[in-house]
Amino acid sequence: MNTCKNGLPKRMKAALATRYGGPEVIEIMDVPLPAVKPGMVLVRVAASAVHSADVRTRGLQAKEPVETLMRLALGWHRPSQSILGTVFSGTVAALGARVTSFKVGDAVFGCSPGMRYGCHAQYAAIPASGPVAFMPASMGFAEAAALPFGGNTAQYFLEKHSAKAGESILINGAAGAVGSMAVQIARNLGLEVTGVASGKNEALVRELGASRFIDYTLGCVFTSGVKYDLVMDTVGKLDKAQAKAAIKPGGRFINVCGSDVAKDNRQQVERLAQWFEAGSIRAVIDKVLPMEEAREAHCIADTGHKRGSVILMMDQEERI
Repeated sequence: MNTCKNGLPKRMKAALATRYGGPEVIEIMDVPLPAVKPGMVLVRVAASAVHSADVRTRGLQAKEPVETLMRLALGWHRPSQSILGTVFSGTVAALGARVTSFKVGDAVFGCSPGMRYGCHAQYAAIPASGPVAFMPASMGFAEAAALPFGGNTAQYFLEKHSAKAGESILINGAAGAVGSMAVQIARNLGLEVTGVASGKNEALVRELGASRFIDYTLGCVFTSGVKYDLVMDTVGKLDKAQAKAAIKPGGRFINVCGSDVAKDNRQQVERLAQWFEAGSIRAVIDKVLPMEEAREAHCIADTGHKRGSVILMMDQEERI
């Protein structure tokens, strides 16, 4: 592979969505390295993850008129950001001008801010002031890539809806990427957690911190007379009328899959690192695959029933 003067390769491998469609549209290709603009860091990506955001963009999963709006925002015939992936872990490979907060060789993790993608690749350019933090020495790259998507989303919505110690919360989709992190973070904040998932995930959800468990496959999620301070739907499948009827006066309904999009920041990622190092959260990983099996990762994510995150390893020599 040809290299530049700084020792970096000129090109890299990446998983691209060549058009809208199923997992079969994902192709592994050689592409140029991203430009490292002032204020950015170039990360050599060790691991990323395939999440619901990647699935929605790749599959253009929406009905009209939302589909047309998505095409206008994402690209009419194919995703304009063809390299998907919003989360990463890896090492800093190069620094843009005026970056002093990191140095080459630092182990970091986080996510691309806003509507940026680009992490399903061997290198990604990330704003140094964005949602990126140092990895604790005890954290593996696969674990690091599994934390930010669900962890940042859970933090954003719990903070926005003023979740506080002593309150009760029902979390639907408690075994998924967002739900598994929401259970742990809500527990860390001192809330009493009821987790909703399929029965096969009961042990996991209880281990993560739920004091009560509901198997949605057995019937109605809500029990007459049982009310919560917060009801959090991480998968967008709860009946909203039933959910709101199960909320105490002054309580809140949190719809993670609505029009509100979580806003990521560095403080969220740093908090995840602190919690991980303290042993108060852990990564939940469904499967770890090499980048060459990106289609399989999308197939698993498409089921809507993965446990935590599906991880793509960009470099098999990196620590898992």
